[in-house]
Amino acid sequence: MRFSKSHHDTPSSPASEFEKGNHENDGLQPARGDRPIIADKLARKLSSRQVQMIAIGGTIGTGLFLGTGKSLATGGPASMLIGYAIVGFIVFVTMLSLGEMAAFMPIAGSFCTYAGRFVDDAFGFALTWNYWFNDAVSTASDLVALQLILQYWTTRFPGWGLSLIFWVVLVLANIVTVRVYGELEYWLSLLKVITIIIFIILGIAVNCGANTMGEYIGGRNWFIGDAPFVGGIGGFASVFVTAAFAYGGTESIAITAGETKDPARTMPKVVRNVFWRILLFYLLSVLILGLNIPYTTPGLDGAESRTSPFTLVFQMAGSTAAGSFINAVIMTSVLSAGNHALFAGTRLIYSLAVDRHAPMFFGRLNRNQVPWIAVLATSAISILCFGASFIGAGQLWTWLQNIVGVSNQLSWIAIGVASLRFRAGIKAQGKEHLLPFRNWTYPWGPWFSVILNSFLVLVQGWSSFSPSFKAVTFVSLYVELPIMLFMFVGWKLLKRTEIVKLQAMDLETDTYPATILDPKQEKIGWREKAYHIWGWVL
Repeated sequence: MRFSKSHHDTPSSPASEFEKGNHENDGLQPARGDRPIIADKLARKLSSRQVQMIAIGGTIGTGLFLGTGKSLATGGPASMLIGYAIVGFIVFVTMLSLGEMAAFMPIAGSFCTYAGRFVDDAFGFALTWNYWFNDAVSTASDLVALQLILQYWTTRFPGWGLSLIFWVVLVLANIVTVRVYGELEYWLSLLKVITIIIFIILGIAVNCGANTMGEYIGGRNWFIGDAPFVGGIGGFASVFVTAAFAYGGTESIAITAGETKDPARTMPKVVRNVFWRILLFYLLSVLILGLNIPYTTPGLDGAESRTSPFTLVFQMAGSTAAGSFINAVIMTSVLSAGNHALFAGTRLIYSLAVDRHAPMFFGRLNRNQVPWIAVLATSAISILCFGASFIGAGQLWTWLQNIVGVSNQLSWIAIGVASLRFRAGIKAQGKEHLLPFRNWTYPWGPWFSVILNSFLVLVQGWSSFSPSFKAVTFVSLYVELPIMLFMFVGWKLLKRTEIVKLQAMDLETDTYPATILDPKQEKIGWREKAYHIWGWVL
């Protein structure tokens, strides 16, 4: 079967033709009749090593290092552990669905583009703008988190000054070349992984008696006060949006597929291996935090300041220097998460321009094939961080966290819907044999993600109603729903879009079908196997 619009049909692919031309153009191919716009214009310079670390770096950040403190304070240790486990499983089945689509069609728009191609153009429009705003707000929340972390050392230095310094660093890292972004993210992510491994070992030692009190802690903190379930059903429900914020970013790894070398091979490896590492790090960390830190600890959920529970565990080991060390690592982790969010948001607004859902100038590329105007536009939203000095950094960070968490859940629902439509279209067109990677949870996995996420989105705002109505909290938890609905209905009425028919579904443009993979398979010896095991650990 001939794929006339896939990447490798002819030596003169869209990407190669673009490289021969003027790099200072808008990077967009004008539409001619019914010819689809090909989104593969970005430079494929991210290696498998970088992509796998970027997947970790995008998720291990403020949600884990600061968000767990809020979850522990409002829900208690058992609610936190159960909530993070449930959301972790949701993300697992979601990533399998996404990995299947990303391996077959690796483009910068990822699941946002899939929503438009496989479901309805209006659905893709609403989802992409929603997720772009998600990433822009995530960058802002990370810059606000820096102000909270700084307060561990001093309150004299203006928080907005630190946010401004790191804002400039993030913009430069994303605007120069994707190689700079990839290498910076790789080393920052590696530092986080090593730190969490140290934390898990130290946390076990602290629990067993290697602490300043010289006592065995065990599970005593699960039985103090209202623990292990604090705040009843409202406390339990509130953990889910925090967990969704913490796991958020896992799905955005597919956005790097548009700039990944050999994506049909790399993306399945990323989906299969990286998530297990993330799940392992999250659940072990959450369990150790719940065992060692009482939910009544001051500063876990303050309006003006926050203390990372990770820092508290290091302090319990009896070293002030250790507390400062982990706080510094948390600061680099926040920088890494912000770096990843800005990268993903930039590629999404670029995709919006490619699909004619945003002004064309957002698709303009520099000589390194980086959408520089998109970088500036996405980073401009981060000006929200400067409102922290007036509202209170802790309170602002909570509101931003709620918005991002709900947005993540809406994205997971959309991925499930797109996956169901994608597989139905693949089957209808007789192309199932071309899938480089298959989602073994289909069809129950996507359905599970769609139904459970929809339920959680509706009930997790329980705490905004009880014991009294909190207007701002309610808005931060539910504002995404009417906005996305308005954008979907508005675009559908304006453009008169229709649900894509299975036979008419575009399953050729930008594809990497299994038939184009190199059929030669190298025999793997014991040295290669040892190298793969070492790669899994790191």
